[in-house]
Amino acid sequence: MKIACYCQHVLGIGHFHRSLAICTALAAEHETVMILGGPDVDLPQSQLRFFQLPGLKMDADFSGLLPCDETRGLEEIKQERQELLLDFFSTFQPDVFLVELYPFGRKAFRFELDPILKGIESETLAPCLRICSLRDILVEKKDRNTYETRVLKQLNSHFDGLLIHSDPRYIPLQQSFSAMDRISIPYHYTGFITPEQSRADGDSLRKQLGLSGKERLIVASIGGGSVGEELLKACAAAAVLLRQQTGNIHLHIFTGPYSDPGLTEELRQLGGNSVKVHDFSSSFPQWLAAADLSVSMAGYNTCMNLLAAEIPALLYPFAQNREQRMRVTAFTGTANFRLLEPEDIQAEALAEKMIQQLNCPPRSHDIRLDGAGQSARMICSPRLWSRPA
Repeated sequence: MKIACYCQHVLGIGHFHRSLAICTALAAEHETVMILGGPDVDLPQSQLRFFQLPGLKMDADFSGLLPCDETRGLEEIKQERQELLLDFFSTFQPDVFLVELYPFGRKAFRFELDPILKGIESETLAPCLRICSLRDILVEKKDRNTYETRVLKQLNSHFDGLLIHSDPRYIPLQQSFSAMDRISIPYHYTGFITPEQSRADGDSLRKQLGLSGKERLIVASIGGGSVGEELLKACAAAAVLLRQQTGNIHLHIFTGPYSDPGLTEELRQLGGNSVKVHDFSSSFPQWLAAADLSVSMAGYNTCMNLLAAEIPALLYPFAQNREQRMRVTAFTGTANFRLLEPEDIQAEALAEKMIQQLNCPPRSHDIRLDGAGQSARMICSPRLWSRPA
């Protein structure tokens, strides 16, 4: 089979890595192309192919799009992207078109997606299976009824199926999308998506770091780094207090690929010898496998990595919408997750919570985390996408 996957990240990198995991699983047996159009990301060497559109990103207020290349105009970029995407579909002629998030989000990109979806429907482009790939929780909208009506019109008319990357026992989609009963196309839950983790890999990293069994490793991170700098600064300041109290705690801080260039030096100044500061690491799951505690934001990928590692965590949700807070709340009774509030983001309070959470033993759970492989199997099972008569 030939599969095209459209993934447009505009702020963080969670969308990219979730789609990448699915596409990597697909590429093991099928010709798979991942269509990208956001800020630059490190691309792995694999059987998977990439088709890069001129980049677009969110502006500082998260209210509109900007070209990644600041020398070019927005309308010029949009026109070029539309033409490139149409040419790609005319040439590649995929059997499956997997679209990440749209029409539940990415409305700003309908200028290029709608012509493809309508072209497939009208057969001006080669016909193929059209599947929406959706995360667990949707961002809330001011006018929910108008939003859900628009989504349903697009979804039921221009898609053949919906994959929901969640475990419905913990986060059913109806928690953030009340119109599930009006979806007329087949939909399936895949389980959450996260890379497999090996305790042996964690043990190997601890040996590389020279950590004994009695020493405690804390890992602090903010995903892509577009938001959350205040959390890392509080961690660096808390590390100084922890070092004064005990000498067996080691804090490693990871900035993100989109963090401010000066953040690394600022963190080193705040934490001094009490912290080690790293750039974003593609081997971050190995760090979590080695860690005794994680302090982070609560994006999809981070939370799934933590569930796979089965370690205690302090989680600071993105304040602009409810998504991350809902995710932490859903797992608090099952995993050792503890919510951080804004008043906790100062050195003394955070240091105290770190000590408390380090004393929590690891907890096992039954949350489904095999979503990448399940997604690949479902995408390639035509019988799942037959509409009821």
